[in-house]
Amino acid sequence: MKKTLLGLLAITAVSSASAASYLGGSVGSGATLHYQTDLTGASAMRYGLNLDATNFQFNNLAVGGSVDYLGDFVGTGSALGGLTPYYGLGLGAGVVLGEGGGVSVYPHGTLGLRYNVTDPLSFFVEGNVGPRITIGGTNASNVMVGSGVRLGLNYRLP
Repeated sequence: MKKTLLGLLAITAVSSASAASYLGGSVGSGATLHYQTDLTGASAMRYGLNLDATNFQFNNLAVGGSVDYLGDFVGTGSALGGLTPYYGLGLGAGVVLGEGGGVSVYPHGTLGLRYNVTDPLSFFVEGNVGPRITIGGTNASNVMVGSGVRLGLNYRLP
């Protein structure tokens, strides 16, 4: 039993060590700091802390976080001069600090392009869109189409 547990522990350590991890940030319709980890060679999960200007209205800020699944469009990177297009699905949530206040939930889809500058450093540009649901505050509740764009940087951790 002891050998089995040690074997499972070793397999878990090797499989998690092979996944690349990144720290990064982005600016655009807000500011984000994020941690990203690869699931496979063509997919990743990104966890972010956000300060968003909802729908580019800077008097209506939201502080919160988001979780995004990102997947590469496989086989297109070499045809685009080193740019790798990707897609994603995510869920953001936060507290709206500006007009209306309340709690905001933002399920969204993402399209983006990534460019690997050197081995540890890559840049990306992406856009996202989805329904933004705000509950509470002076507006009681509000559902609108939300959108955002960002220009960002990823640094691969050793």
